[in-house]
Amino acid sequence: MIDLHFAPTPNGWKISIMLEECGLPYTVVPVNITRGDQSKPEFLRLNPNGRIPVIVDRDPLGNGGAPLSIFESGAILLYLAEKAGRFFPCDIRGRYRVQQWLMWQMSGLGPMLGQNGHFLLYATEKIPYAIRRYGNEARRLYHVLDDQLGETGAYVAGKAYSIADIACFPWVMTHKAQAVSLDEFAHVKRWFAELRARPQLQKGLAVGRRAIHRALDEKARESLFGTKPAVEPDKC
Repeated sequence: MIDLHFAPTPNGWKISIMLEECGLPYTVVPVNITRGDQSKPEFLRLNPNGRIPVIVDRDPLGNGGAPLSIFESGAILLYLAEKAGRFFPCDIRGRYRVQQWLMWQMSGLGPMLGQNGHFLLYATEKIPYAIRRYGNEARRLYHVLDDQLGETGAYVAGKAYSIADIACFPWVMTHKAQAVSLDEFAHVKRWFAELRARPQLQKGLAVGRRAIHRALDEKARESLFGTKPAVEPDKC
């Protein structure tokens, strides 16, 4: 059994989708990131970086029976692919194609869309330079993905569905909120619709949806963004 320490975010959904696609048994351990659960000592023992997701596999591969804890969504996807023997090629060329696109998502698509979403949707101060900077970078990355999907004619890393697709999909799912139209990216639009129709992917996306809170109060902003509410001066 795998414990999935989870919040309903693109990085969290990567892992719930993968678990559903692989048919691996798991339980969800909710992490309320709007109230600082990710900063509690018991969570930091699992991930010193204080971010979801984390898995704890109680029946791990080659670990002598002791539970195995893994953080970082890319590392978790690689581990689950090895455990299930799915969505990761056996040949060396195929494996590195998948790995390089997984690293592209981890280093580019996720962080840049995260920054674009932050300055566009959540920042209390609207900074035109930041909105323009990250909006342009988001569209550049969509063009990279669109060109790649046009080249393969199928999935992100080739002709087979892989963890590279699972990593990218939840971030592309944010396109409307991030003011990106898929009509500009025909190959991404085709790929997105095809993946969206997968029953197990839909099950993975359903995890935690009821826990989504759109409005952010000061406590949530402090927990998510490290902001502090304004402190009133002492009154005599």
